[in-house]
Amino acid sequence: MKARNFRYIRPRSLDHAYRILAENEGDAVPIAGGQSLLAGLNMRLSAPKLLVDIGELNELAGESQADASVRLGALTRHRELLGSELVKKHVPLLVRAASHIGHVAIRNRGTLGGSLAYADPAAELPACAVVLGATLVLGSVKGERAVKAEDFFTGLFETDLQAGHADRNEDRLCRAGAPPRRFRAGRSRRGRHHAARPHRQGADRVFRLRGSREACSIGVGRG
Repeated sequence: MKARNFRYIRPRSLDHAYRILAENEGDAVPIAGGQSLLAGLNMRLSAPKLLVDIGELNELAGESQADASVRLGALTRHRELLGSELVKKHVPLLVRAASHIGHVAIRNRGTLGGSLAYADPAAELPACAVVLGATLVLGSVKGERAVKAEDFFTGLFETDLQAGHADRNEDRLCRAGAPPRRFRAGRSRRGRHHAARPHRQGADRVFRLRGSREACSIGVGRG
């Protein structure tokens, strides 16, 4: 099965992306790594009329540390989580989780923001965002707002992304609460699941971007 016909556009800036999404409300979907979205398109689970490629927007990339928080752009690739000394030092849970994501090709293309916004039940990162007390910054032509991860995930394949905003697979970095110092990362899964094979032991709060105009980025804290 192949995707339905759609138009494609690459915005010049984050503000340009916001305008495009606002002008095509309900018909446009942002795309960055596309590891989940493209599969859904090919299976015709989703049929947007317009794909807005935000994968090259510098406003949505990068990492930094401010006060007690580590800020990660929503365009942070999974492989970048694995190689980041900042993340390894202050948020090692993300490194451990990223190592279990799909296979090399998926880790090279997939993004942090995309994983959060699409929320495949097999995804690792939505659960990490909740456990770490992360805060997501959502943006649109109307401005930005900060949402705690535990409030962002509203149910199975559902989030707080509102019509009129885009999955900020883009980057406005956001500040998040710090996990307690005694927090330790661990896994209860028995064995290692086959690379890229969907499994049933996903997060209890997951979500999917539904053609909204809001974008999401995430920041996580350190003890």
